[in-house]
Amino acid sequence: MPRPVGPATGKLPFVVWVLAAGTFLMGTTEFVVAGLLPEIAGDLGVGVSHAGLLITAFAVGMIAGGPTMALATLRLPRRRTLVLALAVFALGHVVAALSTDFTVVLAARLVTALATGAFWAVGFVIATEAAGPGRSIRAVGAMMGGLTLANVVGVPLGSVVGQATGWRGPFWALAVLAALAASTVGRLVPDTGHRAEVSARAEVRALRQGRLWLALAAAVLIMGGVLATYTYITPLLTGRAGIPENAVPLVLVAFGAGALGGNTIGGRLGDRRPMATTITAAAATAAVLLLLVPLSTNPATAVALVFLMALTGFAVNPVVTSLAVRFAGDAPILTSALTTSAYNTGIAAGSALAGHALGTGLGLTGPALVGGILAALTLLPLAALALRGAARPAPGPAPRTGSVPPPAAPHAAGTQIPVGR
Repeated sequence: MPRPVGPATGKLPFVVWVLAAGTFLMGTTEFVVAGLLPEIAGDLGVGVSHAGLLITAFAVGMIAGGPTMALATLRLPRRRTLVLALAVFALGHVVAALSTDFTVVLAARLVTALATGAFWAVGFVIATEAAGPGRSIRAVGAMMGGLTLANVVGVPLGSVVGQATGWRGPFWALAVLAALAASTVGRLVPDTGHRAEVSARAEVRALRQGRLWLALAAAVLIMGGVLATYTYITPLLTGRAGIPENAVPLVLVAFGAGALGGNTIGGRLGDRRPMATTITAAAATAAVLLLLVPLSTNPATAVALVFLMALTGFAVNPVVTSLAVRFAGDAPILTSALTTSAYNTGIAAGSALAGHALGTGLGLTGPALVGGILAALTLLPLAALALRGAARPAPGPAPRTGSVPPPAAPHAAGTQIPVGR
């Protein structure tokens, strides 16, 4: 089925917003658990630190499972893949809500992460193809906006519901919403038919593009830099800026608002000037994070810098992920999944380095310093991309007759924002 080509300006197709709603659900499920760990641990008879494995399992499932599921569903029609992913996502939450055994809940979380990886790998490609080459990065920004909005609205709301109804309440709610989303996607997403012309060999061959790995490296580093700081932002705000603990959620909402704005700005500017947008935003992110080290003693300054680090850092995301899939040419699905793995790898590595820095003589400023260095290192792959000509199309065979032509600047995989600890 030919890909609709939209103009560079104008409204995004409605299907993009439908898919963004799906990413909202999946962004909510990953970290809503963080606010419910004591309740889950007490109910399932495990320690709180052991219950934290429910978050780790989801991250591992996203890192390793995204590419695996992308290849496993390669020959399925895209609409069917999305509907199946949402159905499995819903079923995983039902199993978790009904279980009294921690191991079963852990396994359900892992399966849910695999379904999430499959949804993102295909969903972002559909969104950018529907938007057309002139609005592909805007479509990415909208999809990633669903993820950031999940952390502004979905995660806090889920925590409130969980405290009122028990931890199983949010799981039931997510299951019902995912089932409704599956029905909506089944009706609104166009049927592209069978994708027999797509092969795993072509998808793997696309990974030979050096520019693709530069874009993925930038995704790892920018997300590692921002999330290294954000993961441990609560002790910085309370112990150094003197912000009351009960006011910290308001600061986290400011971070989420900045992330949402950054996705929007990056999506709008990136379609016209991708390298100028990413290099400027990455440099600004590094500067903001490094300024947190000396200026985080003042509450107003600290809050402003937290907002700015999200605004600038998340402006990079829709551009580098779109570029990554552009470089994959006519085999974008595996690369789409790898962008999800890249962001989760950055989150895991950045958080680990920040945790180590927190225990050194750097103290509360250690995570911000680590984050600033990682954000500054993002400039290296971005500069290499600029020198190699990021706007040039990827080499590769012409599409077969009747196949879907490669998007000019396809999609991104989504990112997840962990709740500050």
